[in-house]
Amino acid sequence: MSRRLNITVLVDVASVPDNDPHFENTPEVPTTEYHAVDALRTLRYKVSVLPAVDEIEKIISGLAEQQPDLIFNLTEQFAGDRRLDKNITALLEMLGTPFTGSGPTGLMLCRDKRLAKQLLSLHKVRVPGFVSLPHKGAVSVPKSLRYPLVVKPAFEDSSEGISNASLVANESALKERAQFVHERWDQAAIAEEYIEGRELYVSILGNKRLTVFPIRECLFNSSAGDGPHLATYRVKWNEQFRKKWNIKFGFAKLDPSAVKRITRVCKRVYRVLQIRDYGRIDLRLTPDNKLVILEANPNPDIAYGEEFAEAAEKGGISYDDLIDRIIHLALRRYK
Repeated sequence: MSRRLNITVLVDVASVPDNDPHFENTPEVPTTEYHAVDALRTLRYKVSVLPAVDEIEKIISGLAEQQPDLIFNLTEQFAGDRRLDKNITALLEMLGTPFTGSGPTGLMLCRDKRLAKQLLSLHKVRVPGFVSLPHKGAVSVPKSLRYPLVVKPAFEDSSEGISNASLVANESALKERAQFVHERWDQAAIAEEYIEGRELYVSILGNKRLTVFPIRECLFNSSAGDGPHLATYRVKWNEQFRKKWNIKFGFAKLDPSAVKRITRVCKRVYRVLQIRDYGRIDLRLTPDNKLVILEANPNPDIAYGEEFAEAAEKGGISYDDLIDRIIHLALRRYK
């Protein structure tokens, strides 16, 4: 296959530096967009960058001008709304433009945390007990749900909206936190049972045949207190916070039977939620060895050095090779 395929990297407009719209210079803090563009150039593809601006007409005209053979899709929102990420891929489908990653269906199923859990439950995949808390609706909690509950926005990702205050112990605290989510994110909230256990991340590559990379883990090593541990926004994105509380990300030490079971369940989740090309499944392994799926991410961060790329490298796939494989997986789907 020709290495001179024309690849357009479609990115969120907020990620484009004002002084470097083509990601040609190494930034002080390299971003996912920079890493992906740099890898594509290293692989000798013909690379262009297109911001997904709020005016749809400009996206369409940009694609008409660049005429890509394939879109490398890195968008996660449209007009500042993460719920509209699926609409970008729907637009690409209507234009007949091939693109990497999950399509509108997979993005919709995974984006709505409530819908994803309902669907997984129907397929006998264990998820936390939960209740939907509609925006501007009355908060009513089934008696079957057990506190503490974790309250978070229904449509965000990357632990957006999750903090220590998200963990509530009674209905009064639940209502207060739900109101905060409704007002701050202008969307429904979900309250789900807190699951005690090891927090694991399973990165998967493929479509017909799936490759499951070595499993990663968020290691809560703080000796201060016996309370629950959450992968909050600061845990995921604030290095100083992790250092303060001795929280680290690393590869999970699991016995082969546990790895086999986790692999089987996560492949099932990947297929049920119609994830394409690559994705990551987040779960908890309880003290009594139950697997509980927390979330499925159809567009995980694929920056060099982040969870997905680290797992791929441990599995024998370099970063450039990972980006190349995503390209080829997408191209094969369209053939």
